[in-house]
Amino acid sequence: MFVPLFLLFVSGIVQSVAAKDVHLRWNITWVNAAPDGYERPVIGINNEWPCPQIDAEQGDRLIVDVENGLGNQSTGLHWHGIHQYTTGTMDGTSSVSQCPVAPGSSIRYDFILDQAGTYWYHSHNMGQYPDGLRGALIVHDPNPPFDFDEEITITLTDWYHEQMTELLDQYQSVDNTENNFGEEPLPDASLINDSTQTQFKVQPGKTYFIRFICIGNWPGHTFLFEDHEMTVVEIDGVWIEPYPVGDKNIRITTGQRMGVLIKTKDDASKNYAFWDTMDINMMFIYENRTVPDNYNPNATAWLVYDESLPLPPPPVVNEFDFIDDVEFVPYNGDPILEPVDHQIILHTGQTVENGVTRFTINGQTYIPQQVPTLYTALTVGSEYYSNPDVYGDVNPIVLEYNDVVEIVINNYHDNLHPWHLHGHQFQVIQRSAVDGGYFDGYFANVSSTPVLRDTIMVQNYGHAVIRFRADNPGVWLLHCHIEYHVEAGFTATIIEAPDKLQDLYITPQDIRICDAYGSPSSGNAAGKEGLDLDGANDYIYPGDSGASYPPPEEP
Repeated sequence: MFVPLFLLFVSGIVQSVAAKDVHLRWNITWVNAAPDGYERPVIGINNEWPCPQIDAEQGDRLIVDVENGLGNQSTGLHWHGIHQYTTGTMDGTSSVSQCPVAPGSSIRYDFILDQAGTYWYHSHNMGQYPDGLRGALIVHDPNPPFDFDEEITITLTDWYHEQMTELLDQYQSVDNTENNFGEEPLPDASLINDSTQTQFKVQPGKTYFIRFICIGNWPGHTFLFEDHEMTVVEIDGVWIEPYPVGDKNIRITTGQRMGVLIKTKDDASKNYAFWDTMDINMMFIYENRTVPDNYNPNATAWLVYDESLPLPPPPVVNEFDFIDDVEFVPYNGDPILEPVDHQIILHTGQTVENGVTRFTINGQTYIPQQVPTLYTALTVGSEYYSNPDVYGDVNPIVLEYNDVVEIVINNYHDNLHPWHLHGHQFQVIQRSAVDGGYFDGYFANVSSTPVLRDTIMVQNYGHAVIRFRADNPGVWLLHCHIEYHVEAGFTATIIEAPDKLQDLYITPQDIRICDAYGSPSSGNAAGKEGLDLDGANDYIYPGDSGASYPPPEEP
């Protein structure tokens, strides 16, 4: 539909006038909670947990003043799915776009929410978000393309009775490599809205827009509403053409979001179950791991029409027939990006370093460096900022501005992996089925309007091909969003248009945070000039979760 330029201009004025500052003051603290009946310390905000949902309008300015009140851990907050166009220092990725925020230190995040959609925030530091430091970030569209009466946000997650520092020490240990083939610790429960007793109060005859966010650590989730049809209309902050689910099932993986419409019944004569299960295939795909007796991967919540009526038991589901999210079509009909200017092929797998099982990209594991990678790009000078060597062992990939970039991910591992890209949404050009084989250079049945999202599940022994335009100068991570795997080095670093990102600058706040943490804020990966990387981080410590403060010195 053609819209006159004048009307677009007027609309922009109205949106600008309506935009407001959303200013939050958060103290990140330890809180005791028992979401599944087992009490343990969790990471909350302002001494409360679950962490609060942020609601804002498209165009609002979000300002979050964060104080680290944990006492024994550094921290930081990443705004998952927000592109941070021109505000790359606000991405919140520790050792990438900032130094970790030490205990007693503070940081201000300040950026414009110029994207409507379903997002979330979480720690990108020390594997913290599975300990509770995560929450929904909803940016409301002033003119959504679909009509609905009310909104509901639903978060899905796996849950653990041990803290992540303990779990990561187990996971990244020589003992785990030798005796358990490097397997991930199993979750103890599945939670819906960080609870096992969640109820959603609904009214008859209304249309609800329900935003799902998978905020988990490891397995994906499958869910359904008892006797209620779902139509998918949004994924990862992108409106899509309505996709009725019908008799099939939805699978959502760690980091992904999905918005569905449901129509409630015309009467309130009973209540209905909402059922969710963690992906058993991901957790027990390994030949040597069996399902423990009485293991329960399921969780139940309820659509409550009448609080005086009983809550029904969960439905019995014997088999699944999943929809394919690659079939989704963006509502705005964006065409496929072509021709490709730069193709990158990533072969992903596992290795053992110093007795520890690590993930690799093209044979190299990711190790966070002393200087945040963005700060290196901003301080080493034009002679070096396009040289990948200056960034150390972070699997650096340097891109030129405005190139159409195609990334091929070949998964040589025996499990599935959800890949997430910071700073962009990408087109999914192709994804193989289970055991579908690696990319052979040929495409089959490619859509002229490919699905657009920022997190995609790559099948075991299969591949995915994604494309995006390198029009957002900055330093962005491309990583598996399983938090165990992030800590095990399953990450690449995109240094995008380093010549164009020099308009960003390191502020006195940035320097203060690095000083408090004990890290340099300029120079190459080792904090030195040029290609002198003596002292850069290149060593794997068995059992080290990254939780110690300050970081351990190399023996």
